[in-house]
Amino acid sequence: MGYQTTNPYTGEVVQKFEELTEAELREVVTTADEAFRSWRTTPVADREVVLQRAADALRADKSRYAEILTLEMGKVIGEAEAEVELSADILEYYAQHAAKFLEPQPLQVKDPNAGRVYLSREPLGVIYAIEPWNFPYYQLARVAGPQLAAGNTMIVKHAENVPQAALAFEKLLADAGAPKGIYTNVFISHELSNTLIADQRVRGVALTGSERAGAAVATEAAKNLKKSTLELGGADAFIVLDDADVDKAADWAVLGRHWNAGQVCVSSKRLIVDDSVYDRFMDRYRAGVATLKAGDPMDRSTTLAPLSSDGAASRLQSQVEQAIANGAKAEQLGDPVPTQGNFFQPTILTDIAPDNPARHEEFFGPVSQVYRVSGEEEAIKVANDSPYGLGGSVFTSDPDRGERVSQQVDTGMIFVNHPTGVKADSPSAV
Repeated sequence: MGYQTTNPYTGEVVQKFEELTEAELREVVTTADEAFRSWRTTPVADREVVLQRAADALRADKSRYAEILTLEMGKVIGEAEAEVELSADILEYYAQHAAKFLEPQPLQVKDPNAGRVYLSREPLGVIYAIEPWNFPYYQLARVAGPQLAAGNTMIVKHAENVPQAALAFEKLLADAGAPKGIYTNVFISHELSNTLIADQRVRGVALTGSERAGAAVATEAAKNLKKSTLELGGADAFIVLDDADVDKAADWAVLGRHWNAGQVCVSSKRLIVDDSVYDRFMDRYRAGVATLKAGDPMDRSTTLAPLSSDGAASRLQSQVEQAIANGAKAEQLGDPVPTQGNFFQPTILTDIAPDNPARHEEFFGPVSQVYRVSGEEEAIKVANDSPYGLGGSVFTSDPDRGERVSQQVDTGMIFVNHPTGVKADSPSAV
């Protein structure tokens, strides 16, 4: 496909972008490496000013930045505006706290007369980031904020379907006062990406994306003895215990699974519900999903966006078909989605046997895996029967019980009585 803007709602190819040549990429690395020499010695307060200006600019022109997201990856406009605000919050957070984070940390020595010891936090150099399309600004802000504040410089390869968002973020930082070479977007092939990882001036690589992409990047980084960080897929468990507020849990599940059309690494993808409340929960959940309105993502009444691409919808359909072929039951909910655009009919999968491949896959879209369990112990067992581990949720009327159960779930961040990652005050946000 190459780098191009294709409207997920209309299917229109809006604009195409040329990739860099190897010679042009070498020049980018040279500029970033040279910029690092001065940026690393730039006072932290001055780096913070750049980040704060960028945050202010995002908020001042929120509508324009949001419309780019809706155009390129189909995010409903309200959620796009929320992402712009979140990205501004992240940049501002590092603008306000970087100096404190970077302060040397004194370490105790047995004999103070022997001298002093401290931990000094020093920048590495040029950092290469490979970022995905599902949150085009947030994915950049959460890396750029700390890296630029720390004194590193960045070269960023964004997803091929969000080139305008990539360029907008690059210009945002340049307009905020970031010198040339501090943050550079590149449109490059996978082959040139490997070339970039191999360049000795690149000191580290960070990727957010699929397991397949992560394995490929980790291999190249290891081959070249580079530091690397990987944030891959997720299939978060959403546990509803027997003493949960069922209505609240079901309403949160609707939002937790379907925001950003379900294209979220920390979306509540696996609903694990105690047998005693299962029927009540599912009645409420089905009713809530059925109210979602698919349509033009620029229309503020739309609550279910199209998927990012035709390919994404096709892959999801194939996964559902494979799950059914291996014994799962599928139930479609709500009014039929529009035939125009990359929409996917909200679907519930049940009766997913332990040997069904779907049990260990990530469904990136409005497909819910639902498991009926008998008690807390089985809920934890099902939650841990997954190769993924980004986040999760536990719903219970007893916060102490929620914390105790959460400590037995093998995952990263976990919430009690709230879905992973959702920024909203109440389930009425649906």
